[in-house]
Amino acid sequence: MASINLIESFTEFKEAENIDRPTLMKVLEDVFKTLLRKKYGSDENFDVIVNTEKGDLEILRRRTIVSDGEVEDDNTQIAYTEAIKIEPDYQIGEELYEEVEILDFGRRAILAAKQTLSARIGDLKKNILVKKYADKAGEIVTGEVYQVWKKEVLLLDDEGNELILPKSEQIPTDYFKKGENVRAVVKKVEMKNNAPLIILSRTHPSFLAKLLEIEVPEIFDGLIVIKKIVREPGERAKVAVESYDDRIDPVGACVGMKGSRIHGIVRELRNENIDIINYTTNIQLLIQRSLTPARISRMEVDGENKYASVYLNPDQVSLAIGKKGVNIKLACELTGYEIDVFRDEAQEQAEFDIDLEEFSDEIEEWIIDELKRIGCDTARSVLELTTEELVRRSDLEEETVQDVRRILQEEFDKE
Repeated sequence: MASINLIESFTEFKEAENIDRPTLMKVLEDVFKTLLRKKYGSDENFDVIVNTEKGDLEILRRRTIVSDGEVEDDNTQIAYTEAIKIEPDYQIGEELYEEVEILDFGRRAILAAKQTLSARIGDLKKNILVKKYADKAGEIVTGEVYQVWKKEVLLLDDEGNELILPKSEQIPTDYFKKGENVRAVVKKVEMKNNAPLIILSRTHPSFLAKLLEIEVPEIFDGLIVIKKIVREPGERAKVAVESYDDRIDPVGACVGMKGSRIHGIVRELRNENIDIINYTTNIQLLIQRSLTPARISRMEVDGENKYASVYLNPDQVSLAIGKKGVNIKLACELTGYEIDVFRDEAQEQAEFDIDLEEFSDEIEEWIIDELKRIGCDTARSVLELTTEELVRRSDLEEETVQDVRRILQEEFDKE
């Protein structure tokens, strides 16, 4: 039977390897049954036989043989006289099968069928692509840079499918060149203007999670679980991990010997600092760990309002806050608490205290010895007591005590 150049369309089907045979045959059958309905008014007595291997098909019309003059429907019935012209052995009441030439449909109808067939093939390919990447959501894929635009980068996968990496999903310091291979995580898959839109991301926490899964076998095996990841792409990330095996140190396993496991991830993320912390249900300890690398002096936690006041030595405050406030912002996201940091005044004062011996050039030795006798070894320990208290506890005159306090206070006023 004439294939009327439909072989090209069949070839497209065969190339779309993911289209299963039943679906393929159903689509072809639907297209040609539409043609039959337009030409004959019904497709009930037609059989469409598809040969997907050869790229052709045949259409058989089934009609019942009736006596001459009793034909009521030319589409479903044929007169006995006409039937025996095709095959002399036919009898009245039998069914006659005859092949319908596709060329009989007319050139315009055939062209429309080809267009419909191509459109259906295209839709099937799109749906298969969408399903393929929808199943890969949250997984890492690799694409080759095909085109770099201001707002996005176009990547092609191994099969030539288009993947989009928007500027908003790129690490700020990302720079791509045509032909370069780029790794990213599948963030979202949708249909837009009847075309599949596959959005990738390098900033989503799941990208870091999958990189850790690749580098750390214990995470892949489920012995270590990532409880939460928060990121400021390109700046800093905090990863809370927990081990289900008491013999495994989750932080050490993630970092690796001399940082061997984490270094590759840091390079992939354009030198993003990654803090791996041991997860705990103790919120005070979790807050303390989340503010790494700062060391905390003390804290006050309001569990009801999810608020924490954290006190640190003066030299630790900037570390807790971090560059552009990133460290404390990520700590808040990781713990779910609003955290405020304060200078620990008591600690600060202690750091600026001065031993009384340092004032020997201004205060007589016997006065210093008398103050030490009552437990005042430093300048602040003297200033913390009132003049009356110092006079009462020592053998010093009130005027002497006032002079000592003035000398000591002047020293602190200089700071």
